[in-house]
Amino acid sequence: MVDVRKAATVLIVRPAERGPELFMLQRPGRGVFPDLHVFPGGKVDDQDADLEALCFGLDDQLASRKLGLKDNAIRYWVTVIRECFEESGVLLARRQDGDFYFRDEAERSHYQVLRERLLEGEMDFAAIIGSEGLELATDRVHYFSHWITPESAPARFDTRFFLAVMPPGQQAAGDDRETVSGEWISPSEALQRYEKGDWQMIYPTLTTLNTVAEYGSVEAMVDSVREGRHLDAVTSELHRQGMQHLPNE
Repeated sequence: MVDVRKAATVLIVRPAERGPELFMLQRPGRGVFPDLHVFPGGKVDDQDADLEALCFGLDDQLASRKLGLKDNAIRYWVTVIRECFEESGVLLARRQDGDFYFRDEAERSHYQVLRERLLEGEMDFAAIIGSEGLELATDRVHYFSHWITPESAPARFDTRFFLAVMPPGQQAAGDDRETVSGEWISPSEALQRYEKGDWQMIYPTLTTLNTVAEYGSVEAMVDSVREGRHLDAVTSELHRQGMQHLPNE
């Protein structure tokens, strides 16, 4: 039996002059899905569930209800926040007095060092959040969709997609260990690059880009996702490609 690995990915969005933009990464030319352009994300770690006490505005009971699971769903929110920090340098967190941002260049450099230590395996994510006195901004991370890679794929993933607004006072930058490049781009421009053959993307990414391309503002996009109005019905073709029904469908 092929192992189906649990994973989570996040659309980081920001307002721009011509409409919302997303931060996308290019994977290196190796592995089972080489050269793909993707959203930040990765495999779920069992230890991610241990950070429930540091999650602001969400507990496992509510998280599990949102995902249609019996329990242990909070780890998906932790995974996307951890992976977002690892792969883009963006930390979706809170201080005791409000949202987290870099207060000055010294603090920005400090968190870059923490990110490097995390990527090198010298420090785990829970230790970083705990030592810095932070909470995870799980209330800012909204469930978007659910995909399970078809059996014909070279590797299989059970992936939850989420959406979060880029926090002010931070910058996104790709990591050169697991990615080739990272950039902000509108959904329509990303789709055009795919049509021209400049970018490689898989079906879930393309479907997600087509879904968010219709929104003229970040606010409208977030409101629609929060209220569960963003997805069309899961057709037989979408389901064949791996898209799963959401709990409220």
